[in-house]
Amino acid sequence: MRGGRAPCPHLLVEALRAHRGVARISFDDSELVIDYDPAQTSLPAVQALAERVGLALVERWSSCQWRLAGTHCADPVPGVPVLGDGRAAPDVQINCAAGTITAQVPSAGDGLVRLRQRLQQLGLTRPEDEADQAEARERVGLALLTALCALFLVAGRLAEALGAPHAPLYLAALAAGGVPSLRNALVALRRRTFGVDLLMLVAAAGAAALGEWFEGGVLLFLFSLSTTLEAFALGRTRSAIRALLALTPDVATVERDGREELLPAAALVPGDVVLVRPGERVPADGVVVSGTSLVDQAAITGESAPVPKDVGDECLSGTVNQQAALRLRVTRPASESTVARMVRMVEQARAQKARAQHLSEWFGQRYTLAVISLALAATAVPLALGHPAGPTIYRALTLLVVASPCAVVLATPAAVLSAIARAAQRGLLFKGGAFIERLAGVRVVLFDKTGTLTVGRPAVASFLAWQTSEAEALAEAAAAEQLSEHPLARAVVAYARERGLVLPSGDELEALPGHGVRARVGEAHVVIGNERLWATLDAELPAAALDAAAEWRGAGQTVAFVGRLDGARATLRAIVGWQDELRPTSRAAVAALRSAGLAHVAILTGDEPRTAAAVARALGMDYHAGLLPEDKVALVRALREQYGPVAMVGDGVNDAPALAAADVGIAMGGIGSDAAIESADLVLASDDMLRLVEAYELSRATVRIVRQSLAFGTAVIALLLVGALAGLVRLSVGVVGHEGSTLVVVANGLRLLRWRP
Repeated sequence: MRGGRAPCPHLLVEALRAHRGVARISFDDSELVIDYDPAQTSLPAVQALAERVGLALVERWSSCQWRLAGTHCADPVPGVPVLGDGRAAPDVQINCAAGTITAQVPSAGDGLVRLRQRLQQLGLTRPEDEADQAEARERVGLALLTALCALFLVAGRLAEALGAPHAPLYLAALAAGGVPSLRNALVALRRRTFGVDLLMLVAAAGAAALGEWFEGGVLLFLFSLSTTLEAFALGRTRSAIRALLALTPDVATVERDGREELLPAAALVPGDVVLVRPGERVPADGVVVSGTSLVDQAAITGESAPVPKDVGDECLSGTVNQQAALRLRVTRPASESTVARMVRMVEQARAQKARAQHLSEWFGQRYTLAVISLALAATAVPLALGHPAGPTIYRALTLLVVASPCAVVLATPAAVLSAIARAAQRGLLFKGGAFIERLAGVRVVLFDKTGTLTVGRPAVASFLAWQTSEAEALAEAAAAEQLSEHPLARAVVAYARERGLVLPSGDELEALPGHGVRARVGEAHVVIGNERLWATLDAELPAAALDAAAEWRGAGQTVAFVGRLDGARATLRAIVGWQDELRPTSRAAVAALRSAGLAHVAILTGDEPRTAAAVARALGMDYHAGLLPEDKVALVRALREQYGPVAMVGDGVNDAPALAAADVGIAMGGIGSDAAIESADLVLASDDMLRLVEAYELSRATVRIVRQSLAFGTAVIALLLVGALAGLVRLSVGVVGHEGSTLVVVANGLRLLRWRP
């Protein structure tokens, strides 16, 4: 922990306690140790909290986990890998049973990259794209086995019709169609669970034992066909995500030593200067160093209109230069580019299951046992009563097939994975299916004001010197603020420089969260802040100054008082007012959310009530003003108790505690920000407020489709179950009904890949 004054670490500890994913905090006068769950938060998110109170945190260790490749539990496991220079990699754990390799290495240096390369050299891990290739090979293999099953079934049927030997052909059909199910069933049994594959194998084997070779073969063929179609259909969601990677060009034109060279885009490093001609895609994140053009950002942010770019503007990888050549200075390596981080984020989202999916899988496992028990009872009881064995067993086998819960289990993942992929295409990056589900159920949406509802570029609108000259007071205020990166501080500095003022040097800047700042300018100590700050000082603001501040706030300005400290007492030197422009789509977005039936839509801000009220009136929403960071967290919890689930929309940095406390934290325009991506549950790549409405509508559409599919799948199972128990449904009809309902459910979920607002 570096920097800050004594009170600041305590503020950080309070903020961290409200932050999702922080498991344990250990703090003394010299050290702050934070243990966190990387599945829920990360170092950049924690660092953002620290920066807000003037601290800097340093990560001592980095951790990573890879899939174990080419080694099985019966195989000898190689020793702990060493890095190329002979240094042992600390804390490398190989878990053969789980099939994982976990390593922790010092954050400083390139240890993690070198270890990954060494593990690949030893054959313990594979390059990331091999997993995709393996999935593709598996889908093709399933298709071939399904085709063979159909071929042998047709041949067997013809042979039977011609009076030729047909049993070997039917056996071949059963073998081809049963291989995938047998493999999956064995895996499930090793985990001490029962799956649908086991039900199908038992039913097919029973049908064959009763002499119903063809029906047993048809059962496995249709089940195999359904599994293949599901694999290809759900693979479309992955393809939609991987298509993002194609947005980055393979090569880039790099300027080095006055010459242009073509280099792989993956080899670009920060500091490289690249040339992007009209019609070319931007190869890496960078800043424009020369040229003016229009850039199409639709593939990344979803913005329909090209965005003007000039010197100093940021360009995102994967966007298209449209008008004139641009020279960019690379700011991030290829592995950390906007496109790479989008793909990584969406892949992580695919791995996090929605609550409905967990429930359906839990139900499916227990339901399978219930079905097996019911089938055994449907066999044992009639046999005990003297009923014929053949029809009784046949009815029980039909029961096994029609009662299997495939459609119910697939209803949620088919819809959620499609929604995640479609959202990514429209610049809406969910952290997981659970957050799609949560967003659909929110009753309260809270907005930060500055940088969320407004454009985030405040300018000084009013400046009133008090008992001194304007030039002297403004120079003093700007000298103190020039040490800060806060937007309000930058606006004061820009205002002073526009007037040609020469700023004295300032140092010893101290951020006072929720109050203002304190700094030393020359021999004077300067404070800039709100009434809360002045209440802590031995000073009283003049009534005329308070009246001027009230008038400015009524016009929507943010107001602060500039003073000079004399010991513990402050003397007023000036009043400054900032105005920030509202985003063009803020009012339409707020109106859409209110018309959707949300219980409470409001501003959550540390600004004074009159300033917040002016903005709230302009947008037609409620407001909560004058809030410290801890007050925002408390209010989020209070509103949840009053109305229900809460979504918080902010910039992902200054509002990290409130974002963490909300049921869904949403960062606006944060695709270029590490802190935004790490601290929010949903990142909107664009600054367009209507994207938030899109995300809400998509989440509701997803939940609606999940409910449709669950209702349809359950109804089909119930109808077939009643028919099977009554002896009205034959095995072949049951198979068609079961597999048909499963495919309908998957197709219903895939509709979200074409969703439009």
